[in-house]
Amino acid sequence: MARLLASSPLDMGALRQRFIANESTYGTFLGLGSPMAAEVVATSGVDWVLIDQEHGGGSEEQLGATIVAAGAYGVGAFVRVESQERIRIGRALDAGAAGVMVPRIRSTAEAIEAVRHMSYPPVGDRGVATYNRSARWGGDLSVLESGRDAACIIQIETLEALSAVDDIARVEGVDVLFIGPLDLSFALEVPRDFTHPVFVEACHKVLAAGKRENIVCGILAPDATSGSRFRDMGFTFIAVGSDSTLLRKIVTQEISQLKEHAS
Repeated sequence: MARLLASSPLDMGALRQRFIANESTYGTFLGLGSPMAAEVVATSGVDWVLIDQEHGGGSEEQLGATIVAAGAYGVGAFVRVESQERIRIGRALDAGAAGVMVPRIRSTAEAIEAVRHMSYPPVGDRGVATYNRSARWGGDLSVLESGRDAACIIQIETLEALSAVDDIARVEGVDVLFIGPLDLSFALEVPRDFTHPVFVEACHKVLAAGKRENIVCGILAPDATSGSRFRDMGFTFIAVGSDSTLLRKIVTQEISQLKEHAS
């Protein structure tokens, strides 16, 4: 039994420890809602994947299979929940997520609430159950005693969150400040212009808040070139595209090249 549990594909806090050690990690978003797509992506060298329940095509019913598919290759899976409700965060954690990304945060109070949903009582208000993947189906109850292994990733993508980012960064239990570049650029009225001085200034504000509190800052980049630029700015948790955008990009590239050389 011990050997079987030791070979579990669950992350069990490894990625969160890398955040605490201030290591740089790289991954991509999963929006196709396919465990098979997650498995393919997990073979590519990513440090993690993020299952997108806010904009992606999958459902909660697919979370477990997707997490296991990535975990079979040693890749932890985060989940971006569709809302900060306790039940949404709890279900993602019960499914075995390495952490939860919470979108559309607008205040410090909302960040505090999200953190509370991540932990069992008395620290938080996560519902307690053992017949789920996070507890190895009742085979490993240490998760109930270890505090919190999963990472709490708070999105900074609204003007309200940007204004409150210093206070949000001080919330105990927040592990990552993650910029949603599309939403934030639209909120700043510079849509999709990630090199605009206003957007760059916002990035530096988030980075400064993270540095003061020694927590990780992350961002979604459309490609490796943008990702390198964000890394040079100081971001250490970087997502590059998504399963669907990367698939479309490579198919378009290869087919276009083939057509160009058609006789």
